[in-house]
Amino acid sequence: SPLQPRVAVSINLLEFYSKLFYRSGDAVSSAAAALNDFYISRGYRLIDEKGLPIADPFRRGLSHAMQWYDCLRVLHGKEVSQIIEGARVLLPNPPLVSPPGCPTAAPSNTEEPTLHRARCAAVLRDRCPACFGEILYGRSFGTGSDLHVAIDLNFHQRHRRTAGDSPKFYAAEYFISKEDVDAVGERILKARKKGPRSDYRAKVPDIAVDECEKSFEAADEAKQKTHEGRFDDTGLVALICRHDNPILLANVDTPGEQQKFAVALLEALFLSIPTYATVCCLYDVGCVIDRSLHLYDILSPDVVSRLMFATSAMHAYGHQWSCQLVYNPRLRHGLGLTDGEGVERLWSRLRKLISVTRSSGRQRRIWLLDRQAHHINDINKQELGHWIRRKLMTGVVRHAAKASTDLQECGYSIDVLRKQWELQKEAQGSLRSHAPARLKKELDAVLALQTQAELVKNAIDSTEAVLASGKAPPNTTHSLSAMHTTHCLLIHQIETLYASLNVSESFPELHGLNVEFVRILLVARDLKINIRKRAMGCFFEWNRIDQAVGGREQALGTKLHQKARKSLTRRRPALLTAINKFNTYCTKLRELAGPHPPFPLPTPLSLNLGHLKLDDNLMQDVWIDTREGECPLWLTDPAIRKGIRAFLQIDRCLEERRCLGREAENLLRWFAEELAALEIAVHLTEGKLSEYLSYSYITAELP
Repeated sequence: SPLQPRVAVSINLLEFYSKLFYRSGDAVSSAAAALNDFYISRGYRLIDEKGLPIADPFRRGLSHAMQWYDCLRVLHGKEVSQIIEGARVLLPNPPLVSPPGCPTAAPSNTEEPTLHRARCAAVLRDRCPACFGEILYGRSFGTGSDLHVAIDLNFHQRHRRTAGDSPKFYAAEYFISKEDVDAVGERILKARKKGPRSDYRAKVPDIAVDECEKSFEAADEAKQKTHEGRFDDTGLVALICRHDNPILLANVDTPGEQQKFAVALLEALFLSIPTYATVCCLYDVGCVIDRSLHLYDILSPDVVSRLMFATSAMHAYGHQWSCQLVYNPRLRHGLGLTDGEGVERLWSRLRKLISVTRSSGRQRRIWLLDRQAHHINDINKQELGHWIRRKLMTGVVRHAAKASTDLQECGYSIDVLRKQWELQKEAQGSLRSHAPARLKKELDAVLALQTQAELVKNAIDSTEAVLASGKAPPNTTHSLSAMHTTHCLLIHQIETLYASLNVSESFPELHGLNVEFVRILLVARDLKINIRKRAMGCFFEWNRIDQAVGGREQALGTKLHQKARKSLTRRRPALLTAINKFNTYCTKLRELAGPHPPFPLPTPLSLNLGHLKLDDNLMQDVWIDTREGECPLWLTDPAIRKGIRAFLQIDRCLEERRCLGREAENLLRWFAEELAALEIAVHLTEGKLSEYLSYSYITAELP
C-alpha cells in the first residue's frame, strides 16, 4: 500500500461499480472519465506537483481499487461459504420425498436400474442445485442419464500477445489449469500412437462419421482459426449444465479446436460427481469425439462407460442422417427437450468482454471472464424456479399438445408407428446404406468418361448432318471414322470401369437391373446427399440473417448481414444447378423403369428453397432396395412419417416432464438445506453471520 495515499474511493462507489461491471463489462475508463468530468464541473481539478492538470487522474487508481476490492469480496465470500458448508455437515440426510406440486406425473416405460444414494461436490451443487443437487444416481442412458452438460469452443475471446502479462493476483474458480489440459493432450497423442482398441465396435458407420468430420470445422484439429503469432490465448471453452449455468471453463492456447479441451473438462467434471453418476454431453461434433474415446484409451473404461454423447440440436441437422439416428437429441431416448445450445447463449452474454479482454493483461483477462461467469451463474441460479415453470408451460405443454393433434390426424396407433420407426432406423443406419468411398470416387470417373462420350456423340451427329447436306470438305469422312473409333473406345472404357465397381457385390439388390438405370440411380443418390449438404448450409445462413426476428437475438449488423447475403448469393446458383440435375435424373429413372418400377423412385425437389426447407423428402436418401415384398410404410406413406415425428415429440415431452420433476425436487431440497444451514451457521457464530448475510437471494424463490 502507498505510504501517503492521495485518493480514497468510497465503498459504496465500489459496490455500485461492481454492479455496473457485471452488467456492462470492464467500464473503468468510462467511469473514471465521468468522475473527472463531474469534479471539473464542480470546480475541482486535480493537478500534479508542477501545478499542471492531470489528464486522466482516476483511471489507474480506480481500476486498482476495483480489482483488489473484488478480490477482497471473493475472499470474504469463501469464508462465509466455509462457515455455511461446516454447518451443512450437521444437517440430517435429505429425505427421498417429492415436494408437492412437482411435475412428476409422467411414468417411465424404461426399466430403471438400481439407484445409489450419493452427492456431488459442494461446488457443483452451488453452481446449479437443480442439476447437481440430486441424491440418487445410476440412471441408464435409455432414461437420459443423471446429468446433461454441453461443451463448445469460442475463438472470439482472444488475447493479444502484445498486451503482455501481469503477476497472478486471483485464483480462478471456474478455469481448469493449463497443466491439466496439456496432460490430457499428451495422453491423447500417446493413445493414438498406440493404435485403436481391438474390441472397438462402431455405433455409426465410420464413413458417416468421416463425412461429419469433413463437414464441421470443429472436428478439424489442424485448421487454424486464429493467428498464432498475434494471439497467445486464442479462445475459450466452456462446459455448462442444461440450465445454461457455467460449470467449468478452460483457456484455449492452440490455433485450432482440439479434442483435449473437451476431454479435460469432462475429466474434471467426473472428479466431482459420484462414481455411479451417468453423464450425457452435447457437443457440436459429439459423434467424432465419441468415436475417439471408444477407439483409443484416452479416458478410463469406468468413465467411458458412464459417458454418453449427443450432438447439439441446431448442429445435428448438419450431420449425416445415420449419425442423427444415434446422436440427434430429438431422436434419442431420454434426453427430453435438452438442446445443448446453452453455450451459444453464454457466448452471447460474454461478448461484451471481447474488446476489453483482448487488450487487457493476461491474468486480468482470466479474472474478468471468471467473475463474469460467477455473476451469470448467480443470475441463472436465482431464475431456476422460473426456468422450470417456463420450460414446463411453454415447452412441454405446448409441444405435447401439438404433437398429440398430429398423432390423432395420422390415423395410426403408436405401436405401428414405433415398429415403422425401428424399421426405418435399421434400414437407414446400416453400413450398406452408405455407398463405399471407392464407389463414389470411381463413379466420378464414370461420369467424366460419360460426358466425353456424349460430346463425341454430338460431334458425330453434327458431322453426319453436314455430310448429308453435301457441303462437307473431302477429309470429313476420315475425321468421322476417327470420331467413331474414339466413341467406341470411350464406351468400352465406361463399361470396363463400371464393371470393376462390383455393384452387384456392394448392392446385391441391384443385380440384374439395367446398367444405365443402376448408374443413374447411384449417381442420383450421391447427388441428393450433396444437395442436402448445400441446402443445410443455405438454411444456416438464413437462420443467421433472421436471428433477430421476433426479438430472439440481436441483429447481425450491416457488415455481417452483407457477408451472409454474399455467402447466400454464392451458394444459391450451385445448389439450384444440382437440384435441376437431380430432377433430370428422376425423370430419366422413371423413363427407364417403365410403368412398374421395382421400388419407390426418387421424387423431384422443389426449386423454391423456402419450400425445400420444409420438405421432408430432402432428408430421405434415394431408395436402392429391390427385395420382393411390399415397400415399407415409413417410405411410402406421408401419414406414417408425420406420426413418427409426433410420437417422438411426445416421448421427448414426457422425458422432459420427468426431468423437470427431478430438478424441481432438487431445487426445493437445496433451498431447504440452505436455509437450515444458514440458521445453524448464525447460531454457531453467535449471531455475527447475520450482520452481513442476507436471506433475500434464497427466500425470493420460495413462493
